[in-house]
Amino acid sequence: MPRVYLSPSLQEYNVFVNGGTEEEYANLIADAMEPYLLASGIEVGRNRPEMTLGEAIADSNAGNYDLHFAIHSNAAPASLAGKLQGTDVYYFYKSPYGEEIADLVEDEMEDIYPDSEKVDTIATATLRELRRTNAPAVLVETAYHDNPEDALWIKDNIDAIARAYTKAIAKYFGLPWKSPEQ
Repeated sequence: MPRVYLSPSLQEYNVFVNGGTEEEYANLIADAMEPYLLASGIEVGRNRPEMTLGEAIADSNAGNYDLHFAIHSNAAPASLAGKLQGTDVYYFYKSPYGEEIADLVEDEMEDIYPDSEKVDTIATATLRELRRTNAPAVLVETAYHDNPEDALWIKDNIDAIARAYTKAIAKYFGLPWKSPEQ
C-alpha cells in the first residue's frame, strides 16, 4: 500500500482576505483528502498544526513515505496584493518523480480552477519542503488567499480541491481513484 504524507500549511499568520487563515483552509483540504486516499488504497500520514516546518519534514522523513504532499495558498507581493490569481504547483527541479506528480496535479486542477490558463507547474531549488524531504514532493499553492475571488473559490471548493489532489495522487501510484461512498 503506497504511503503519502500530507503537509497542510503551518502558517496561521497568513490571513485570508475574507477571513480565516492559510493553515485553517489547508487543513480543511487535508481533512477532505484523507477519506478519498484511504478509499483508493493509500495510507495517510500527516503533520500537526503545532509542528514547525522542520518537525514536519523530519516526521515525513522518519515515516518512510512514498510521497510528500504540501498544501498551501498563495499571496502576492505587496505591490500586487489582491491582483494575482491561479494555482502554482512546485516541485524540486532535480526530481523526476516530483515533476510527475506536479504535472498530474496541474492536469486535475486545470479541470476545476475557473481559468485553466492560470494553473502552472514550477520547478524550484529554494523551497525547503521540497529540498529536504526524502520522498518525492510537491507543494501546491492552491490559489491566492489575498485575492477576494480566489479566497472565496478555495472556501467554496474544499471537496472539489480534495478530489482533484487525490485523483492526481491515485494516478501517480497507478491506482484507481475511489470515493469513500464506492
